[in-house]
Amino acid sequence: MIRVAIAGVGNCASSLVQALSAARKGPVEGLMRSRIGSWGVEDIEIVAAFDVDARKVGFSVGEAALAKPNCTRVFESDLSAHRTRVLMGPVLDGVAPHMADYPDDEAFRVSSAKPVDVAAALKEARAEILVCYLPVGAVQAVSHYAEACLAAKVALVNCVPVFIASDPAWSSRFAEARLPLVGDDIKSQLGATILHRTLASLFDMRGIRIERTYQLNTGGNTDFLNMLARERLSSKKKSKTQSVQSVLNEPIPAGDVHIGPSDYISWQKDNKVAFIRMEGRGLGGSPIELEMRLSVQDSPNSAGVVLDAIRCARLALDARVGGVLAGPSAAFMKSPPKQAPDFEAQALCDAFIAQVAGAAQGRGD
Repeated sequence: MIRVAIAGVGNCASSLVQALSAARKGPVEGLMRSRIGSWGVEDIEIVAAFDVDARKVGFSVGEAALAKPNCTRVFESDLSAHRTRVLMGPVLDGVAPHMADYPDDEAFRVSSAKPVDVAAALKEARAEILVCYLPVGAVQAVSHYAEACLAAKVALVNCVPVFIASDPAWSSRFAEARLPLVGDDIKSQLGATILHRTLASLFDMRGIRIERTYQLNTGGNTDFLNMLARERLSSKKKSKTQSVQSVLNEPIPAGDVHIGPSDYISWQKDNKVAFIRMEGRGLGGSPIELEMRLSVQDSPNSAGVVLDAIRCARLALDARVGGVLAGPSAAFMKSPPKQAPDFEAQALCDAFIAQVAGAAQGRGD
């Protein structure tokens, strides 16, 4: 089994847990890779979980995954196999103050329980990989969990735009500890950013000079509610913007590109709607304009990628490969240390899987 810990049992974690339960009953629809090395989705087990919400702390992972304020689509309701109890994590900067102004069913409500020692809990659970699902802007909290991973000798999959893998200081520490690190800021299977990157790359490839572009997103989950605090958004906007800019031969001037969250609409729940506009010039300066609307269920769209990231991290553990996993990070994350066009990133990830799986088998692991 792949022994996984989760920091933040929110909507994305709920979709992940549902997928794990569904996989134990049969094939899961919509996977990018059914197997990675010898590992299937059914081999992943949640052995530790951390949250700060009173409706989740002390409850089983299965119960917490379906508890408010989670609002993601339920495609697998029987989560009874996930009995691990959710532990109280440190709050630090993980809860934006404006959450108190919104109804209980939409916002976080902090538990009065005493925070646990995260590193000690990871060791006790014999966790191998931590998936970080903390809110955008929680720099102190994400750093705390990263430190705990180093102390407990646990690999890290960082799904949020707090820069760990792309920070040389953090990445070198994980390399020195020979712990795999995949980050930062998870891409969706088919979300606004990867679609925007693909369109921008197509414009560039076909000789269309992009003059201006925007990406506006609305949603009604706690991620969008959290991001109403604009001071928490700087890393998110940076992550999404550099992800799109990285595929262009010449970056768009800063004043002509706007990529980032737009607004919280409670009745949308976990449905994310993205609006993309691109303005360019072709031969002789001929104008070209494109507008597109994308509607997705936000959390399953993310969790499908995390299932692959977890299994790549386990392959690296089996092969005793530490530090940033370059191919998986480029394929799965918006802000990896080294960007690559998506088709190239996919090929790099496949090459990593083939090479590292072979190395692990060669050692008899």
